[in-house]
Amino acid sequence: MTYDLFIGDYAYSSWSLRGWLIFRHLGLKPNIHLIDFNSIGVAEQMIELAPARTVPTLRTPDGTVIWDSLAIAEELHDRHPEGGLWPHDPMARGLGRSLAAEMHSGFTALRGECPMNLRTAYANPPLSDETRSDIARIDAIWSHARALYSDKGPWLLGAYSIADIAYAPVAARFAGYDAQLSDVAQAYVGTHLNNTMFRQWRTMALVTGDTLPWYAKDFGTKPWPGPTPLPAIAVQAGPGVNSACPFTGGPTNHFLEFRGRIYGFENKLCRDETAKDPEAWPAFMAITA
Repeated sequence: MTYDLFIGDYAYSSWSLRGWLIFRHLGLKPNIHLIDFNSIGVAEQMIELAPARTVPTLRTPDGTVIWDSLAIAEELHDRHPEGGLWPHDPMARGLGRSLAAEMHSGFTALRGECPMNLRTAYANPPLSDETRSDIARIDAIWSHARALYSDKGPWLLGAYSIADIAYAPVAARFAGYDAQLSDVAQAYVGTHLNNTMFRQWRTMALVTGDTLPWYAKDFGTKPWPGPTPLPAIAVQAGPGVNSACPFTGGPTNHFLEFRGRIYGFENKLCRDETAKDPEAWPAFMAITA
């Protein structure tokens, strides 16, 4: 048996992003179950998992149901202590848990006013004083952690951890709502936007599900501030230079053009998410080398 991970819409579900990143960091492949935000209520779609009623929710191989992204993270840290979800150093781990817990319980103004929306980015939107206060606090605690661990790596505690997973959707919000940050905090946002796992999630956000109008804001927009994707375009027919899908190993039925050559994929999702950001998918880039 394997893990079952129930997640919400890739573009809008910030907590689901956390749950998915945990598994990607561990190198585990759960069975993904997508809860449709444009259907009946989330709780109604999760009756079999009661009392869980939110995403993400995890069902372990032994049948334990765990809801809430921080609970999932800590449980998987216990089950996979070799996975590096928390550092071994107790001082770093204590700081990381404080950072993650503050994100988990606070910053309600930012969350309410700036819902995650990976399909757009706004240019200098008018934000409330309460949200600007949340942004300033996050900037301060990020800067504190980076001052302590900048020599260990680019993440809050140097190496990637649950603390970074907790703040990945915040980095997405700061990017999407043009937050004004210190140089240290802005660099940390850039670390997320350039991260392969984050870029993969965003490509799925762009090609999966509907654009949900209730997440939209009446602000001017700008291009997404992350890395500029290499140009690729879906095409109707092959053959491709590859005989097997770079992701599934299956036969190629859908195609895209990249750098003047045609490449094949087993299904439309594989093709479309690759077309949005080829460099986000190392397995694809490997066959183009």
